[in-house]
Amino acid sequence: MATASACHILVKTKQEAEELKNKLDKGADFHQLAKKFSTCPSGKKGGDLGEFRKGDMVGPFDKAVFTGPLLKIQGPVKTKFGFHLIKVLYRS
Repeated sequence: MATASACHILVKTKQEAEELKNKLDKGADFHQLAKKFSTCPSGKKGGDLGEFRKGDMVGPFDKAVFTGPLLKIQGPVKTKFGFHLIKVLYRS
């Protein structure tokens, strides 16, 4: 079974996600932004979700993690929880 490790920032609006992505593109620290803005409990850990298996996360999030590029910010990815910016650390 495929596994991956990722960090994310979860926010309520697409606009907020795009503003944060612009900051990241300009060199802002992912973990600091996650701690400050993410509405997910993982925000306290800089957005770190740890390792999880394919199928553990909601569909659009899962697809981004298991098909997108490593170590590059993806998103905004819309799910029932809001809009995610995702950084995949590794896949196996």
